[in-house]
Amino acid sequence: MAKITGKNTRPGSNKATGRDYSKEKAYQSTAKRVAQRRELNAEARERGIYGKRASKSLDLSHKKDGSMTLENKSKNRARNGSGSKSTKK
Repeated sequence: MAKITGKNTRPGSNKATGRDYSKEKAYQSTAKRVAQRRELNAEARERGIYGKRASKSLDLSHKKDGSMTLENKSKNRARNGSGSKSTKK
């Protein structure tokens, strides 16, 4: 764990945890990730669930055939696959 530096030592802060958010920012700003978010947001808008409180527990998940389905957020986000292998439904 990184040495705590600076004044912000609250639990969960990046200085307290030593987490480097610059790597996440770089990954999320790649063209591939931006395009995927754009696609998911457009689909959510079409379905009328974009930003809706009722859909807080649901995500749009990509299937192997390229279509999308509503799925529980915890299951969708936990499915990373071993060794960067896709485990899409």
